[in-house]
Amino acid sequence: MPELLDRLQSALADRYRLERELGAGGMATVYLAHDLRHGRRVALKLLKPELAAVIGAERFLGEIRTTANLQHPHILPLFDSGAADSFLYYVMPYVEGESLRARLSREKQLPIGEAVRLGSEVASALDYAHRHGVIHRDIKPENILLHEGTALVADFGIALAVSSAGRNRLTETGLSIGTPQYMSPEQAMGDRDLDARSDIYSLGAVLYEMLVGDPPFLGSTAQAIVAKVITERPTPITAARDTVPPALAATVHRALAKLPADRFSTAAELGEALAGRGTTAISGATAVIEPQPRPTARRWVPLAGWALFAIAAAGLAVLASRQPSLGPDRAPVRFSVELDSTAQLMPGDPAPAISSDGRRILIQGVRDNHRVVLVRDLARNEIVTVPGSEDGYHPFLSPDGEWIAFASEGKLRKVRAEGGSPIALAPSFWGGGTWGPDGTIVYTESYNGGLWRVNAGGGEPTRLTTPDSAAGELAHWWPNMLPDGHHLIFTNFSTPIERAKIELLDLRTGARTVLVRGGVGGAYAASGHLVYGAGDALLAVPFDLKRLRVTGEAVPVVTDVALAPSNGEPAFSISSSGDLAYVRASVINAPTVVEWVSRDGRAQPLLTQPGRYASPAISPDGRRVALTVTARDGHRDVWAYEPARDILTRITSGDAAEFNPLWTRDGRRLIYSSERPIFDLFTRAEGAGTPESALVVSRADKYAGSLSPDGTRLLYNVSGKTAEEIWSVGLNGHGAPAPLLQGRFNLRHASVSPAGEWLAFESDESGGRSEIYLQSYPDLARDRHQVSTKGGYEPRWTRGGRELVYRTSDSLFAVTVDPRTGETGRPTPLFAYQYRPEGQSWSYDVAADGSRFLMVKLPAQSAPRRVEVVLNWFSELKGGTAR
Repeated sequence: MPELLDRLQSALADRYRLERELGAGGMATVYLAHDLRHGRRVALKLLKPELAAVIGAERFLGEIRTTANLQHPHILPLFDSGAADSFLYYVMPYVEGESLRARLSREKQLPIGEAVRLGSEVASALDYAHRHGVIHRDIKPENILLHEGTALVADFGIALAVSSAGRNRLTETGLSIGTPQYMSPEQAMGDRDLDARSDIYSLGAVLYEMLVGDPPFLGSTAQAIVAKVITERPTPITAARDTVPPALAATVHRALAKLPADRFSTAAELGEALAGRGTTAISGATAVIEPQPRPTARRWVPLAGWALFAIAAAGLAVLASRQPSLGPDRAPVRFSVELDSTAQLMPGDPAPAISSDGRRILIQGVRDNHRVVLVRDLARNEIVTVPGSEDGYHPFLSPDGEWIAFASEGKLRKVRAEGGSPIALAPSFWGGGTWGPDGTIVYTESYNGGLWRVNAGGGEPTRLTTPDSAAGELAHWWPNMLPDGHHLIFTNFSTPIERAKIELLDLRTGARTVLVRGGVGGAYAASGHLVYGAGDALLAVPFDLKRLRVTGEAVPVVTDVALAPSNGEPAFSISSSGDLAYVRASVINAPTVVEWVSRDGRAQPLLTQPGRYASPAISPDGRRVALTVTARDGHRDVWAYEPARDILTRITSGDAAEFNPLWTRDGRRLIYSSERPIFDLFTRAEGAGTPESALVVSRADKYAGSLSPDGTRLLYNVSGKTAEEIWSVGLNGHGAPAPLLQGRFNLRHASVSPAGEWLAFESDESGGRSEIYLQSYPDLARDRHQVSTKGGYEPRWTRGGRELVYRTSDSLFAVTVDPRTGETGRPTPLFAYQYRPEGQSWSYDVAADGSRFLMVKLPAQSAPRRVEVVLNWFSELKGGTAR
């Protein structure tokens, strides 16, 4: 049909360039196309002309809008839809990979653990969609795409859009919604009012086929298959494949029950049963799945699941028997390294580093309110600050333990372990790296950047990797060099954690291989294992150093391991000599105190109830305070506290982590970040249970900054391609998202003056350390002033716009501002800043008159100061007794 293709290309010439046909199905033909506006390849699906004719553009596009906001790691998103000429089309990402149908056609049955993992991922997608009122109606292997092995459900809601928009005339086309082999009995009988349990049946049919090799029912015609779906029972799974655990078979058969009431009531229940947490529990070690943490609390949650516990009993001993011996086993020695009362671990990044010989331990810490690198030489009973490491972060050691590299003031630097003058090596706003045996360093340049390599003696750095933001890659972090010096492992970071991957990088060719899914912070252990973090546990999986591949299943080896709140880095380090250093999660996750602090530093507690509080926000009338509250399981929600009645009320209560609240100008609603899994911006009224509304949904993390004085526009932070940016969006229909300030430097914490003439924000453009700047607003080109000179974060306005306050790493400062000219006075310190920063969230608020400040503090007795050390840990790892 060349003339049809020519008409379509002509109709879409301003938006898409069609490249070739990819395939055709019952409802649509799929083309590979180039998105001209965004410079990316997409899959453009063209509704069959006869179907488009009877449905009509207005009705179809109206229905499809209800599915456009679905954002989930296992749902292929809808990019675009429209009508052109007489065509109806919709656009989705082009996925490099294959469909589950293609894989089943090639392999017939899948490994049991793989089938369970893929089924769990689809169940997670269905649960999310069902909770948002969308039923898929056409779950089948053709609509499950495999991108690097991860399931992505395609055409979500398209069947609903077609059936809803054209249900009265659909039969005119000769088409039906659904595929007979995967239709639920009620769908096969023509029931139009389907609910979530119909999709659960279809997923059960897909699970059955992945395990057995065929769908539950086959027939020579569609009518014959439908008759069996309605009247017959499928052959028992265990009769067709006796290696399938009986409980897993029972789970699938329950999903395939004829009556909806006999199935799982939700896709979440099915997912829990597959993970061994539901009423249909799965046991036995024959079926193995990868860890599937529940995506809450910024992606770092405890592991659960039948497979991990089944393997833990016997798996480590089997793995150890395959590994080469490191020599005579030595009994492990356990002790704690305690900081003195003048220092504490860096709350946001507590990960220690241990030297290759296990002799030295580096600790990121705070001493006298300054960020420092601390070192403990195990031959000495003292912890000292490394001279020259001031304001350093993400430190790591050279192979001989004589040099320390770290990031500071926009540079990757190195200094002698005993201290000295630091040497700048390359630009870096992030740090964190690995030191190769050939004298090269591989590191991360920026928060959302890729990996770079530079000679340890300095020189021109070269880029090794670039995160693919279109594929959901946020950053490449935590490289770890393998002994051959030609390969390393690193974390390809995505959110939630089930999408993060640990990959192998060949430094000679640039080739990358996925080793582990659902883990972060991988490190090679000379016992023959890859050790990584998932939830609050360390897992170990056998790794063949010669073949450079994982050779067994992952098992938990240490529990209660802290994760950096700012980036999820597991707080552990292992030496090549067989030692382990780590920080316990229980040490970091201590209760906080919310205090009113006067300008002279006198403090008065606000809340009487203990808890883990963060990001306080004072309401416009001063009578309430919104807070982020973290529950014991790590889940974050927004709450509101009314001091006059001492009442703390929950505002948000969904599955997503929700935090960093901001009041609207009228004090009736709260704006906050919500993990879906990207940090998107939402708003809802203060009353519990009120409906929420999406403000900004995109593929980058966002944090609310401040509102314009008239309350019509929100300024917020967003992760750009190279750095943090400041954008604005109108409220109540006052405008779409638009960039305000962009560039190659990180811009954060936008704060508009009460009169709306000045915008205060922080930027690291002066050399890596953030400073406070004033910019004319809304005319950004008119005037600009630098306010701070020795560091500055989180600017807030007081006294009607005549004063600006901000914090450094050790003090809170105030500076006068002339509202007419923006000229500022000399910054004056108010009191020592002994409170907990919250990364890109706000960590404090200030009363409108500037008389007092609302701060979140970690009590001195609760400050994290302890690092756990296990010498000769590999003997436990090899013997299967690590914990």
